[in-house]
Amino acid sequence: MSRFSRVINMLLGRRPVAMQVGAICCDPDAQKVLLVTSRDTGRWVIPKGWPMAGRSLSEAAAQEAWEEAGVRGDIKTREYGRFGYDKGQDSGFAVPVEVRVFLLSVTTLHDDFPEAEERKRRWFSPAEAARMVIEPELKALLNSLKHHDFQL
Repeated sequence: MSRFSRVINMLLGRRPVAMQVGAICCDPDAQKVLLVTSRDTGRWVIPKGWPMAGRSLSEAAAQEAWEEAGVRGDIKTREYGRFGYDKGQDSGFAVPVEVRVFLLSVTTLHDDFPEAEERKRRWFSPAEAARMVIEPELKALLNSLKHHDFQL
């Protein structure tokens, strides 16, 4: 959701009604980020999902990275940024969601992980990754990655 769309939605009383967590999975040596395909449309996204009871937001983001991308690593506890998108519902309506994003330095990449049969994954430079995603604010987050961000 663009900043303009967010302002219009707020003026119309349509604020994000849900919050998710996500992880930008980084390879500190190669200066690359890992994207996965969504299960429904096959577009490129970062691993993301709902907060989890008993886990911090960053811990939940790390769990989503494991389930959706098969990565383990060190995650920053400080939020890197946020982006919004409209999550489609079975009813046909979309719900505005705000995703809180954390950086995860990948230490291990597994081939056998919970959603391995449902998703593809690929490493991209931050600039390439920004071109692959559709959410403008996520594009900005990926484009803002600097060398020091990869060093957790």
